[in-house]
Amino acid sequence: MSMLPSEAPVDPRGFKSFAEFYPFYLSEHRDRTCRRLHFAGSTLGLACLAVLLLTGQWRWLFIGLACGYLFAWIGHFGYEKNKPASFKRPLYSFLGDWAMYRDIWLGRIKL
Repeated sequence: MSMLPSEAPVDPRGFKSFAEFYPFYLSEHRDRTCRRLHFAGSTLGLACLAVLLLTGQWRWLFIGLACGYLFAWIGHFGYEKNKPASFKRPLYSFLGDWAMYRDIWLGRIKL
């Protein structure tokens, strides 16, 4: 019985552009439940942003961010079994979440 060599972990800090990073980002979101949790968290985050704009109460910004990250982290730690790339590449990860959200709405990624 032969053992396949394990893939070397990818350091997300090595990507020079978001275009290079995004395929890696998607590879870290293969689990459907993880993607669904990201989508739910992002949708709640947008809803909180709308409430902020309607009420002027800044606490909704923090509630929205908490919803987005909480749902995403549950998806990663509970289902995907990996660490979110936001720990090493926060801006690219934030952009990746919204690019994935857009791609789900456009039907490019299955939910």
